[in-house]
Amino acid sequence: MSWLGKQNASGAGRAGIITVLDVGSTKVCCVVAQLRPAESSQQLRGRTHKAKVIGIGHQRSHGVKSGVVVDLDRAEHAIRLAVDSAERMAGLTIDSLIVNLTAGRLKSHIYTATVNLGGHEVGDGDVRRVLAAGAKQSLKADRDVVHALPVTFSLDGERGVRDPRGMVGETLGVDMHVMTGDAAPQRNLELCINRSHLSVERMVATPYASGLAALVDDELEMGAACIDMGGGTTTISVFSEGKFVHGDALPIGGGHVTLDLAKGLSTRFEDAERLKVMHGTLVSNSGDDRLMVTVLPIGSEDGDVPLQVPQSVVTRIVRARVEETLELLRDRLNKSGYGNVVGKRVVLTGGGSQLAGMPDTARRILGRNVRIGRPLGVSSLPEAAKGPAFAAAVGLMIYPQMAEFENGRIGASSRFRSAGTGGRLQRMGQWFKDSF
Repeated sequence: MSWLGKQNASGAGRAGIITVLDVGSTKVCCVVAQLRPAESSQQLRGRTHKAKVIGIGHQRSHGVKSGVVVDLDRAEHAIRLAVDSAERMAGLTIDSLIVNLTAGRLKSHIYTATVNLGGHEVGDGDVRRVLAAGAKQSLKADRDVVHALPVTFSLDGERGVRDPRGMVGETLGVDMHVMTGDAAPQRNLELCINRSHLSVERMVATPYASGLAALVDDELEMGAACIDMGGGTTTISVFSEGKFVHGDALPIGGGHVTLDLAKGLSTRFEDAERLKVMHGTLVSNSGDDRLMVTVLPIGSEDGDVPLQVPQSVVTRIVRARVEETLELLRDRLNKSGYGNVVGKRVVLTGGGSQLAGMPDTARRILGRNVRIGRPLGVSSLPEAAKGPAFAAAVGLMIYPQMAEFENGRIGASSRFRSAGTGGRLQRMGQWFKDSF
């Protein structure tokens, strides 16, 4: 049983099927896609394959708060509904999937490691040895390695080698980006998925997935940041020379804007969400004090007269939270040491990025050029799923073709190895090479 998924009994096996699950604080989304060789593209030159969506299911999320599973039963129910919808649309049975990970205080570190080659040619085993040596430096009792990615290799001290295999030297070195997360949130997310009779092939950090979906190749190479503004969390990823070099996450998202509206206007959360969608904006107009919006107070009954609140009040509440979030992101990016790597290129994605006036507000606070990023390189997505809110799910489909130097034995924690799933990512990478 490989990554390609278990087919329904009556149908012939279809090669290249991949299934992903985006478990967010606002929605749970399951996507089944078929991989095909990619046609040449100026924007996405590095993509070897294009994903054609054959099944999708999404449900309102329950039991998840700021990316953390807080109610196993409710979260499991939402996952089951989303997966069932995707299965019925695709006409096959899902038994394992790639899952995103946002919770667990994700942190990035750079480690350097070297191994002795003895003058022989670099092989796959040597690459695995040096990557394992780098990843071991980050191991802590309460933290799991989410990603262990080479930024650059070196041979005999000469840096800048992208792929050392086949080259000769005395010592092989690597600068590694290792992303770690708290162990408990990862295990509870996996437990929730296992209770739905599904297995986790791989957990991929949400900032990594969102960046893969929203950034074009030139941005990946020259250096850019991708900010994913989700419902319960906001993540930031930095890419340079085609590599994911830094990631971070804040437990603040669009749901906090809704909560601020609910508290500030004394209305139900559901009514505050409607207000945000219908009237939420970061742009002030001279007529906002005269333009009134309808607010239903908490506990109001049929026949009660709703309140009329100036649009300017709604705008002030929304803008205060968004500006605070962007200021925190700016400070985190500057403290990371990757501010110069990013330069002037920032891409916003995620559902929260769709607020009116968001690009201009982000440009002002971040001091950089900003564009809204939508998922790229995936076909047959329903119209409703083509927006920024689905960037993480699309990035999970792109991840396997980018994971050449990251296999289950290095990047994944020991619990994936013990479950027997560690080698499947490696087999998927070999399938990419052999099939097309």
